[in-house]
Formats: sequence, C-alpha cells, structure tokens
Amino acid sequence: MANLQVKNVPDSLHERLRRHAREHNITLGAAVLNAVERELAWAEWRRRLAQRPTTDLGGPAADLLAVARAERETELG
Repeated sequence: MANLQVKNVPDSLHERLRRHAREHNITLGAAVLNAVERELAWAEWRRRLAQRPTTDLGGPAADLLAVARAERETELG
C-alpha cells in the first residue's frame, strides 16, 4: 500500500479533519482517505452524468410539477 504525505495543510482544515475523525471515532488518516474517496466518487458521478443524453421535458420542470400537484389535489378532493 502506498503512503501519501500532504504538506501545508491550513490549520483550520486540519482542525476540521481532527474534529470529524474524533466525532466518528476514526483516525485522522481514515478521515482523510474517506474524504478523498468521496470526492473521487463524486467526480466520477458528475463525469458519468455529463455523458448521459439530455431529456426534453417540453417545459420547465417546475411547471410540470405544479400541474401534477394540481391534478393530485383534484383527485384527492
């Protein structure tokens, strides 16, 4: 397994990481690895989402939701 050293971490970020690790009962290293893994997963999700074809809803989503809600209210009485 590789080692990674990060230099010049701002004090405020270091403290936030330490607090997060303490609150979740994990090591500082585990907190950093979790954060890196989440960021990489998020970046991969955004990349995959950008590759998907767009969907034409025929109008603004808010308008379509308003119509659907109005129809539901009518059905429910």
